[in-house]
Amino acid sequence: MPARSARSARSTRTVRPVRPRRRAALSVTAALLCAAVGCSAADDAPRPAVPAPSGHQAALCRTLHKELPDEVGGLKRRATDPVSDFTAAWGDGPWIELRCGVPRPEIFNDVRTQAVDIDGVKWSPERLPDGSIRCTTPLRPVYVEVTLPKEVAGDGGDMSALVDLAAAVRKAVPSDDPDDSPAPRTP
Repeated sequence: MPARSARSARSTRTVRPVRPRRRAALSVTAALLCAAVGCSAADDAPRPAVPAPSGHQAALCRTLHKELPDEVGGLKRRATDPVSDFTAAWGDGPWIELRCGVPRPEIFNDVRTQAVDIDGVKWSPERLPDGSIRCTTPLRPVYVEVTLPKEVAGDGGDMSALVDLAAAVRKAVPSDDPDDSPAPRTP
């Protein structure tokens, strides 16, 4: 059996370096593809759907946005994508998400819907299929919705993170319900 030469054992394909023009074209193509499928440096940013309140409701939401705390439930506030005065988020993911100016939730059509008072703000909780809890403020001129992921709320539906939002909601979005205010504190 004849011995194969070293050259014939190698692939006959030739690998050539990518030319600078071609490299630039590939970079542009990759960037466009990335933009089309949504990959970016901000991929880890929360993306809550942005509500579209108008008039007085939008003004209340903008005021609330300015009053929101830097930390909720021990989680730091972070930018949302897109940036909006009607949304906010806290945490590194999954996030606590706030949306202001949402449409009236369907759960408010059910006469059995309960509201829980947390530090002077009433919230109507709703367990979502993924285990998270969506809480919406009833009896205010604009609906404020906060979604607590299962990792924050746990299996028991812990809503204590809402305590950190109560002062901002009370200040920026006044209640239409006289019972929706904290009891006077005695010195």
